[in-house]
Amino acid sequence: MKKYLFLAALCSLAWPAAALDPLGAYRVRPPEGCVDKEVTTQSLNLEDLIQISLCTNPALASQYMSVKAQEAALGASRSEYLPVVTLTGVGQITGDKIEHGSYVQKEPVTGKAEASWLLFNFGGREATVRSIRLYTKAAESQYAATMHDLFLSVQTAYLNLLASQESLVSAKANLETYQRSYEEAQKRYKLGMVSLSDKLQAKTRYEQSLLTVVQHENQVKQYSGALAVLLNLRPGTDIHLKEPVFDETIIQIKNDNIDELMAQALEKRPELLAQQNTQEAAKANLTAARARLLPSFSVAASAAIGDNWRHHAPYTVNNAAGLVLQWPIFSGFANVYAAEQASYLYKQTQNQTDNIKRQIENEVWSSYQNYKTAERSYEISQTVLESAEENHRVAFRYYELGKTDILNLLSAVAQLADARQNKITAFYSLLLSKANLYRSIGEY
Repeated sequence: MKKYLFLAALCSLAWPAAALDPLGAYRVRPPEGCVDKEVTTQSLNLEDLIQISLCTNPALASQYMSVKAQEAALGASRSEYLPVVTLTGVGQITGDKIEHGSYVQKEPVTGKAEASWLLFNFGGREATVRSIRLYTKAAESQYAATMHDLFLSVQTAYLNLLASQESLVSAKANLETYQRSYEEAQKRYKLGMVSLSDKLQAKTRYEQSLLTVVQHENQVKQYSGALAVLLNLRPGTDIHLKEPVFDETIIQIKNDNIDELMAQALEKRPELLAQQNTQEAAKANLTAARARLLPSFSVAASAAIGDNWRHHAPYTVNNAAGLVLQWPIFSGFANVYAAEQASYLYKQTQNQTDNIKRQIENEVWSSYQNYKTAERSYEISQTVLESAEENHRVAFRYYELGKTDILNLLSAVAQLADARQNKITAFYSLLLSKANLYRSIGEY
């Protein structure tokens, strides 16, 4: 009866270990606060889209599972600090027959419990656990980097969709402007005030503007599909965006000092944090590899019982306990080469860390320059649009009065159309440049 109680006790200990994380390895939790909205019917803002992507994007979910797997490995490594207990039970019929002797049956039932506990191995165990803990931190940082990339992708798709929608509105406004020019040319041609060439040129520009509208309609569909895929939806899903409210603060950055932005990036970029943890893990692996060249000390104990179920034959009990020394005196130089390999891998990670630092600094520098250029381009585009609008009003009035020809009018209309589109492009390019700059310094 006592044997069965002992087995039940072991099972009761094993079950919580599988369910409750007794060694405290699991830290990262899945995203919380998923937006409970019907994507196809409700209007969504950028915050809604980001939150939905956090809960549905398969690439981010895959990276999350990688973190959980690494945390499980960390839990397994921490078990090295605990004793190992093994229970073995055997039921069999065996016996020995000696020549000219009688048959002797051995115990058909045997049970054995063994326990061992590593006491000391010159820091090898600690280095192994530290290495896996650092790899786990690196996985967490990679998860954060994937999350930041997802934020940027959603924001980029969102801004591209808004820009394409505004471009479509602008293209339709340009279509109306060309239509007015065409109608005015038709009217003047019927009155004999202009030649057929004026009418045909105005018609050609009008039909070209129709083609531009069709192209922008396709662009809206393309960007809408790209955004839907980031939310793990079919590309044809209709996504309704809330009308955003933009002001001057949305295009400004909090810090305009490039040196401080670079320093901030080196502190906050999750990719660099992941690489630094990987470097420290490689250093710990080197310590563990060198420790395998040295002895280890463990305490071990065992208890065994055998019973042949016969009343006249007593059961047997064997007990043992002691200190175990293990020292790999010679292993074909495998441990020596393993230590050398760990040393080279550590030096490799050092070089990789330096390389990532330079890449991040260059990324911040390029993003900052792109932002400043986009900022200046947006300022110029506003001035150009004002000038083009005034030029169009004058040209159209002059054409009505017969003081200019159709070429000047169509040129003014084309300049106005370009100015409208350039302002839209410049504005959203500025927002995208700002988003990329923030991502380069580890923010979103």
